Amino acid sequence: MPDPITGPRPTLEAVAARAGVSRATASRVVNGGAGVRAPLVDKVRRAVEELGYVPNHAARTLVTRRNGAVAVIIAEPEFRIFSDPFFAQQVRGISRELTANDSQLVLLWVEGRGDHDRIARYLGGGHVDGALAFSVHNDDELPALIEKSRIPTVFGGRPVEERSLAAPYVDCDNRGGARQAVQHLVSQGRRRIAHIAGPPDLTAAIDRVDGYRDVLIDADPSMVCQGDFTEKGGALAMAELLERHPDLDAVFAANDLTALGALRTLRERGVRVPEDVAVVGFDDMASVVEQADPALTTVHQDIEGMGRLMVKLLMRLLDETGGPAPASVITPTSLIHRASA
Repeated sequence: MPDPITGPRPTLEAVAARAGVSRATASRVVNGGAGVRAPLVDKVRRAVEELGYVPNHAARTLVTRRNGAVAVIIAEPEFRIFSDPFFAQQVRGISRELTANDSQLVLLWVEGRGDHDRIARYLGGGHVDGALAFSVHNDDELPALIEKSRIPTVFGGRPVEERSLAAPYVDCDNRGGARQAVQHLVSQGRRRIAHIAGPPDLTAAIDRVDGYRDVLIDADPSMVCQGDFTEKGGALAMAELLERHPDLDAVFAANDLTALGALRTLRERGVRVPEDVAVVGFDDMASVVEQADPALTTVHQDIEGMGRLMVKLLMRLLDETGGPAPASVITPTSLIHRASA
């Protein structure tokens, strides 16, 4: 093998000669093309390893029309991305699946509308093969900008108007999961059940409020208090609910961080969980659930698995076989029963 620093860089011609095949055959194998017999593929791969051949990225892009990179766009400010473990779990799933597909992750986050032009220029500049975008808010112009760039895209989260978005999406059954949570509380004999909602411009939060109301059709509107998917927001909302309804006996929190904040406020007020007030969360994120005292009953969604699924859908979009575009996917949820409810 040549010295990686001082020796000459192996060429595709050298690989072809070592393998005893044509340059075209070697190129097809190196660039992942089809139509090459298995014994020849093995010979080319062995030659690549023996020579230490590394494909020229620019040349490979010309052949495959791929950059080997995918943009992951998170429409949240930096502090939320690094403080909410939901994003870490989803990006972990995305990263692992991209690695399995020999693609690199390019992380882009959107602090506000001022970032839109920068994102649009980058996507339109041919730097990446496709995009994965999640946590897009209802009034955000980002989906329209991405669609205008004509880059293959998969969204994480159901759009407000599904028919307005041509790209597929991956989401969990937020509404069904919320129904599971509230039905569980009802089955325990709880009758004064409150809800701490998530941001009103995210469909996940909207669907979870709808699921709560599916079960409690005649619920007092004041039993729903606005939160923001953060622990601090959950603590403040829980305090407000206790002021409004001192006799409440259960709370369904829109996510686990919110539930963690609610538990803190209840503990500070001397309210016993679950004896006085039962608490159910949503997400089942291990790093958050481990902090809960008592252990948190919550709705499980496969966050990392949804990240992987987004990549799989994108790879199907990038497939040039001309098959039908992949359909959007809603993944199931399940209630994880622990000590808090």
